[in-house]
Amino acid sequence: MQKTFQPSEHESRLYEFWEKKGYLKPDSGEPFTILMPPPNANASLHAGHGMYTIDDILIRWKRMNGYASLWIPGLDHAGFETQTVYEKHLQKQGKSRMDFDRETLYDNINTFVKENAGLIYKQFKRLGFLADWDRSVFTLDEHVKAYVDETFAKMVQDGYIYRDAYIVNYCVHDGTSLADLEVVYVDQEDPLYFIRYPLVQGEFEGKSYVVVATVRPETIFADTHLAVNPSDTKRSALAGRRVRNPLTDEEMDIIADEFVDPEFGTGIVKITPAHDHEDFVVGKKHNVPVREAINWQGRMTENAGVYAGMKVKAAREAIVAHMQGINLIEKINKHYQHNVATCYRCGRVLEPMIFPNWFVKVDELKSQVRAHVENDEVKFHPAKFKKHMLDWLDVMRDWPISRQIVWGIRIPVWYKVGPQTQDVYVWYIDRSMKHGTVAELLQSGVTLAQIEKGLQKVVAQPSAEYVISRNRPSGDYLPETDTFDTWFSSGQWPLVTLHDDEFDTRFPTDFMGTLSDILKFWISRMMIFSLYRRGAVPFKHVYLWSLVADSKGQKMSKSKGNVINPIELVDEFGADALRGALLFGVAQGGKVALGQDKVKAMRNYANKVWNIGRFLWLGKQNKADHADNLSKDVHKTLEKMQAEFEALRSKCSKNLDTYKFSRAFDDLYEFVWHRLADEYIESLKDEVRSGNIEVLGALEQVYSGCLQLLHPFMPFVTEAVWQELYGKESSILTSSTSSTS
Repeated sequence: MQKTFQPSEHESRLYEFWEKKGYLKPDSGEPFTILMPPPNANASLHAGHGMYTIDDILIRWKRMNGYASLWIPGLDHAGFETQTVYEKHLQKQGKSRMDFDRETLYDNINTFVKENAGLIYKQFKRLGFLADWDRSVFTLDEHVKAYVDETFAKMVQDGYIYRDAYIVNYCVHDGTSLADLEVVYVDQEDPLYFIRYPLVQGEFEGKSYVVVATVRPETIFADTHLAVNPSDTKRSALAGRRVRNPLTDEEMDIIADEFVDPEFGTGIVKITPAHDHEDFVVGKKHNVPVREAINWQGRMTENAGVYAGMKVKAAREAIVAHMQGINLIEKINKHYQHNVATCYRCGRVLEPMIFPNWFVKVDELKSQVRAHVENDEVKFHPAKFKKHMLDWLDVMRDWPISRQIVWGIRIPVWYKVGPQTQDVYVWYIDRSMKHGTVAELLQSGVTLAQIEKGLQKVVAQPSAEYVISRNRPSGDYLPETDTFDTWFSSGQWPLVTLHDDEFDTRFPTDFMGTLSDILKFWISRMMIFSLYRRGAVPFKHVYLWSLVADSKGQKMSKSKGNVINPIELVDEFGADALRGALLFGVAQGGKVALGQDKVKAMRNYANKVWNIGRFLWLGKQNKADHADNLSKDVHKTLEKMQAEFEALRSKCSKNLDTYKFSRAFDDLYEFVWHRLADEYIESLKDEVRSGNIEVLGALEQVYSGCLQLLHPFMPFVTEAVWQELYGKESSILTSSTSSTS
C-alpha cells in the first residue's frame, strides 16, 4: 500500500468496479426505495447538490444490511428556468422567442437541453452515488407526459380542475403567470400619492372631495369603486355616496367592506379588481365590474385614453404630472416603504392581472394530506417541518397550473373555433407577429392552417368551448399553448418513476430527501397527487437537507462571490473529503459551513483511515505463525477496545436508522482517530510490529467494522482499503455490517 491515500488513483477505478459488478442495482432482499429529486436536465453540480450524499449514505447502508436498496435517478425539464436560460442564449444572438413559432421554439430548446444534459450525472458519479442510472426518468419522457395528461383529464372530470379568468401574478417580461410560491416579496421605497376624488354632491369634512392614497395612480383608469370600513366611525358615513374618477370623470359608488384598513393612508381605498388581489376578491363579493388598465405586455390599454400603449412607469410619471397640473394631488410621501411582489426568475415587479387559467381546487385534496400528516403516516426530519407543512396547508389556495411558456408538457386541450369565435385570441407568425380574435382573423381571409402553422400563443376565455384530448380532435380546433406548471408534472414523480409491478413492494417509497425551501412547492404536491391517484402517501419519511453555506455560514451567491464549485474541491481533496465536510459537526437541519479548510480536514481524516489500514497491512506481512501469550494489560486493552467498538456499532446503527447522519459520522470520526488510532493502536503498536497474531486479529476485526460503518459516508477510501486487505475483487458493499469479513 502507498504511504498516503491518493483519491485520483482510486475513485474512477472503484466506480467502474461497482458498475461492472452490478452494485448500482438492487439485489435480493427486502425492498428499500429512494427517488432522487430530479435536478434540472441542463444543470451542473453546485454545492447544494452535494446533499444528495444523504441519499447515497442510506442506499449503501441498507444494501450492506441485506436490503434490496434502489435509488432511482431522474432529470427535470424545469420549464420556466430552462426556457429563461435558452432565451438568454437567444439574446446573445440578437434573437428572441418571438422570432419562432411554438413547435420550432420547443424543438430548439429540446436540442439545447440535449446538448447540455448529462453533465450532472457524470458529476454525481464523481461523488460516488450508487444510483441505478439505467432507471433514469426525464420529466418529458413519453410515459411521463401520458400519465400527467391522464391525471389532468381525470381531475377535470372529477371536478378538481376548473378554468376561470382569475387574478394571477403575471410577469410581463417572461410572459407567464406565476403561482403564489413563485413570488418573491421585497422591501421597496416608492412614492405614495394622495389623490383627490371629487364628490358628486356635498362635502366631507368641509371639502368637496375625498383623498385616497395609492402607489399606482396609473391604475385609476381601472377603478370601479372606493371603499371604507363599516366599523370606521369617522368615514363609514361615506358609504352609499358617489365620487368622480379623477382621470375618467365617471361616477363611482363608495362601498363598505371590512377588508379596508382604517389605518392605511386616509382610511379610504380605491377598488381596482383587475390589478389588485384583494380588490379582485372584494369585487367578486360585491359583484362590481372589471376594467383593465394594463395589458399582458405591460402597456396601458385603450381604457387609459391618451396614455394607451405607454409602458407602466412612463405612464405613471405622465399621469402624476397631469394630475399635479390640475390640482388633483393633495401630497406625495416620497419615502413610502412597502412589500412588492417580484418574479423569482428575473426579479422584475409582477403585475396582478386577470388571466384565463387552469386551477386545481385544493380544499378537499389538501385536507386529505393534512389528515395523513397529522397521523404521522409521513414523518418529517427534523420534526419541526411537520408544523411547517401543516401551516402551509392552512393557507394553501387554489393553484394556477397554466404557464405561458413553450418548454414543458402542453396542457392537452383543444379549443373549438370558427368564423364567429370571439372568445379565443391568438398570436401567430406570418413573416411578422400578428394577433387578434379567431373571428377577426378568419373574417379577414386568414385560414386556420395559416394561424396554426405559425402559432405562438392562444388565450381562450373561460367561455370557450374545448375538448380534452392528447390527439387532435376532428373538426376546427386550435391547441392550448399553455404548458403545465413544472410542479404539476414533478408532483407526480413517485407515480412515474416506479414500474407498474413495483407498486406492491416499493410504494410508498421509504425516504425522500430534499431542500426545505421546496417543502411547499414539491412535497405537498407529491402527497396530493399520490393520495389522489393511488390512495396512499408517496413516502414514509421526508428528510429536509441542511443548507450549504460558505465557511462563514453565509448563503452562497454569485453577487457575494462566495460560491464554491464542489467539483474543484473533489479534484483537489477527493470525493470522500467533500462528503465528510457536508456532514461533520452539522446539527440536523442546521447550516453546513463549507469551506476549503473543512474539506482539507476531512481529506486528512480519509488519509488517517488509510494509514491505519496500511499499518495493519504491514503487520499482516510480518505476522507470526503462532499467538504469543498476552499480558493482562494487553488482554484488558483488547477487551476494552472491542467493548467500546460494539457500543459504537450499536449507537451508529441506531443513528443511521433514525436519520441522524451527522451524529453517526461524528462518532465514527472520534472513535477512529482519537480512540482506535491515538489510544489503542498506539498502545499496541509494538505487539503488531512483533507479529502478534492475536493482537493483529483483534485490531483488524475492529478496524474492518469501522470501515463498514464508515463506508456509506466515505465510500472510496473504505473500499480501497478493503480491497488491499481482502483482495481486488472483494467489495465492502457485499459485507455485512453486523460482522467483519
